[in-house]
Parts: sequence; C-alpha cells; structure tokens
Amino acid sequence: MERDADWTEQRRQAIAGHAAAQEAGRAAEAREAAALLDDFVRKAAERGLQPHTLMARTFDGRSTYRTHVRGWYLKSNRSVAVGDDGDYYVLTVPASLRARFAGADLSPSMPRLIVGAGGGDGETVPLRQLLDRRLEAGVSWP
Repeated sequence: MERDADWTEQRRQAIAGHAAAQEAGRAAEAREAAALLDDFVRKAAERGLQPHTLMARTFDGRSTYRTHVRGWYLKSNRSVAVGDDGDYYVLTVPASLRARFAGADLSPSMPRLIVGAGGGDGETVPLRQLLDRRLEAGVSWP
C-alpha cells in the first residue's frame, strides 16, 4: 500500500515537472516571437508600410467583421496578423450580431515561432519567414 502511494506521488511530481518545463519553454518561445514582432513593427514603420484595420473571419468562415485593431496581415488568407502595437492576432472570432454592427473584439494570442504549430491542418510556417515575406511585399499587399 505504501509502495503504491510512493509511486503515485513520484508520478505526480514527474508530471508536474514536465508541465512546468513545457510552460517555461512556451514562455521562452513567446518572448523570442514577441521580439520578432516588435522588430517587424519597427521595420514596417521605417519602410512606410501603413497598418490597416484588420478584419476577422467567423469560425465557420461565412462572415467577416471589422475589428478595432490596426496592423498587417501575415498570411495571404488573412488568418493571422501583427497589430501596430506588436501583438500577434489570430483572426477568427465567433459569429455575433453585435460584431456585425459594432465590430469584432480581438484579444492578442501568444505568438509562436512556428505559425500553425499544433493546429492540425498541417500548414506550418516559421514566423520569421512570414514577417520577412510581408516586409518584402511592401505597400502593394494590404
């Protein structure tokens, strides 16, 4: 009986340690990604790339809503963006009658170094590549 309790406690501690290490890794990744985003915002301003009012698409993809965030789309399908404040946004929101008239509210997401990682659709792109591609596209791409 005591052996089972010891094993259970050791297992619990191992799981907690693994979770803490994973969270520390995510936090370090988010800090590195945030630095890339801040650098992008600075370079965009230097190059005269004006931010646009971002649009968000509903989860079902049927509607788009204006948001209260200005920034730059990072993917051509306009699913992710960086705000002029340097925050990272995933541009999907729940359908809402209020949002249709007043605009959708967006909250920043934790940035990842690999955009789409863990998303399940198989489309992953390094964040740095998206940011560089957006800067190279210049003013011709909203």
